[in-house]
Amino acid sequence: MSHRVVIVGAGFGGLFAARALRRAPVEVTVVDRTNHHLFQPLLYQMATGVLAEGDIAPPIREVLRRQDNARVVLGDVVDIDLAARELTLDCQGTSSTVPYDSLIVAAGAAQSYFGHDEFAEHAPGLKTLDDALALRARIFGAFEMAELESDPERRAAWLTFVVVGAGPTGVELAGQIAELSRRGLRRNFRTFEPADARVILVEGAEHVLAPFPAPLRERARRDLERVGVEVRLHTTVTGVDADGLDVTAGRIEARTKIWAAGVQASPLGATLATRSGAPTDSAGRVAVRPDCTLPGHPEVFVVGDLMSLDHLPGVAEVAMQSGTHAARTVVRRLRGDVRERRFRYHDLGTMATIARFRAVASIGRLRMTGVAAWLLWLFVHLLFLTGHKNRIAAVANWAVAFLGRARPQRAINGVEASDLFATVRRR
Repeated sequence: MSHRVVIVGAGFGGLFAARALRRAPVEVTVVDRTNHHLFQPLLYQMATGVLAEGDIAPPIREVLRRQDNARVVLGDVVDIDLAARELTLDCQGTSSTVPYDSLIVAAGAAQSYFGHDEFAEHAPGLKTLDDALALRARIFGAFEMAELESDPERRAAWLTFVVVGAGPTGVELAGQIAELSRRGLRRNFRTFEPADARVILVEGAEHVLAPFPAPLRERARRDLERVGVEVRLHTTVTGVDADGLDVTAGRIEARTKIWAAGVQASPLGATLATRSGAPTDSAGRVAVRPDCTLPGHPEVFVVGDLMSLDHLPGVAEVAMQSGTHAARTVVRRLRGDVRERRFRYHDLGTMATIARFRAVASIGRLRMTGVAAWLLWLFVHLLFLTGHKNRIAAVANWAVAFLGRARPQRAINGVEASDLFATVRRR
């Protein structure tokens, strides 16, 4: 019987692990709770009407269809039996088990509200396809509600968008909402001017894009302000409700709040820690050995956002490289090489967009800003998009949104519209 490799999660870590095993004499099973591979760095463009869900979320089966040694199982992992080497899955209400010889856990991370999970009801995060679809309805729906509102104060609340957290996701999202209001929706409404919308970026620290070099942080802040974003640093959120949020400096009346301030490990991290006795860090990530294996269980690898190792950041490149490392370790062991190989992360740089033709990038000693950084950002993200069809679709939508001014993906379905009207009636 072939060596059975089970991969939990079809994000960057899981997908790169599966691909690295395509020529290995193993049986690969990829388990995920959804049927798609999500290109998470572009979720904010889906939420702001630039890209469609199909552009950034191809089916896992389609991605792996040419890999004959791989199969896909749709299910949610609810338990891991390390002694028996098997997973327990919930598959649409039906329980099943999947045995493994090697296990690669790449379950990713979820939004963190730093102990205030009650904020999630009124300030949703942006981690999944469903999150992006719901947020798109909130953003475009807010403009629709403003068109119907006759009271100036209530209209102003509909036209105020607050993004909490000034990391790359928060910066990119705030910039795109500002650009949407000033360019994408121009002359679309009759009772108000979309450009009058307020976009407020709230950050508790003293900088936006804290991990970036100081000159790029300052350039990003200036660019945000130039496109119309109000940047509020040293500002902590103390409360969130349907009508707005409370911050250290007072109250902001805003119907649309978006949380981009932190992440925590998947619940599978706690399961692994409980079953193995491995410690976790403050974000719930599992402390692993230098080769990404679970202490005491060399057959189990923990990669990407779920692992705690050398203070590595929770970015896509770490997930890709650690997933590949785990797969190659499995192959080496099958060839008789059981030496422990330390995972070494190669930092390929960081970049973030602010708006059309505005971005910052840091690659080694190279610092880039403006149009050059923006074009580099487009090229890199296009390179890592999965599938030629998705790349072509993304380029087409980018051309419409960035070279023109329209947003090609701004539909709100009937259920979402009904929810918005119900909100107005309750008021």
